[in-house]
Amino acid sequence: MQFTKWGGGRHWGVDVRWLGEDEHGRWLGWPGGTVWSRPGADFSAQGLQVGLFPRDRGFAATFYEAVADYAFRVYVDVATPPVWRQGVMTCVDLDLDVVQTFEGDVAVLDEDEFAQHQVELGYPPVLVIEAQAECERAREELVGDASHFAEPLAAHWRGVLAGLVG
Repeated sequence: MQFTKWGGGRHWGVDVRWLGEDEHGRWLGWPGGTVWSRPGADFSAQGLQVGLFPRDRGFAATFYEAVADYAFRVYVDVATPPVWRQGVMTCVDLDLDVVQTFEGDVAVLDEDEFAQHQVELGYPPVLVIEAQAECERAREELVGDASHFAEPLAAHWRGVLAGLVG
């Protein structure tokens, strides 16, 4: 899985496991110890984490297992719709993030970075409008407990991952 920035700059990349797909999209997973890296930074995942990559939406959602270092249950990266080529999922990260804590609080992050990159990276006006609309839609869906963001669904896919990693 490889995220880029607008214009082709590298962003987060990681080797993940294919879990399957359902009506919500494609599901990937990565166990604790999986290393995420980007130019100048890396970190190791903790716990079992799964990601939802819808077929026709502009986001990538990560669902975290409750471990000590994680504040968020769901982290939604607003992005271009995922593209699959030769076993690699790619999308362009568009800065805006929508998060939900384990307590249920929902917030939008990185609006300042989004504004900065509109100028620095030259986001086309239509991309800005689409990203803002996707951000608001994801926020409303998290607040409204939409089925594709529900914890039982994420727990199911973490169970699939657990079966693969033993």
